[in-house]
Amino acid sequence: MSAELRLALKRLIVESCDKDVAPESIADDDFLFGPEAPLQLDSLDALQVSMAIKKVYGLRLPDSKETRRIMTSVGSLAEHLAAFLASRPA
Repeated sequence: MSAELRLALKRLIVESCDKDVAPESIADDDFLFGPEAPLQLDSLDALQVSMAIKKVYGLRLPDSKETRRIMTSVGSLAEHLAAFLASRPA
């Protein structure tokens, strides 16, 4: 899992959720959702992020418990996305 992919995801999250933070300030293991999360993203933000990921990377995240697990942090999202990208034909 590359640092470039994690940074790209942080930028995507900041842009799609219209947050006024530097992407670099988001830790890979920070929770993305909930009141304890630094960004305090909500379900609408989750929809925005999943739509942006579909548009940019072609990965569709269905609304499920699995998606909530995948989107726990930038690190878990990057790990899932890297596996998806590696499984696609070149």
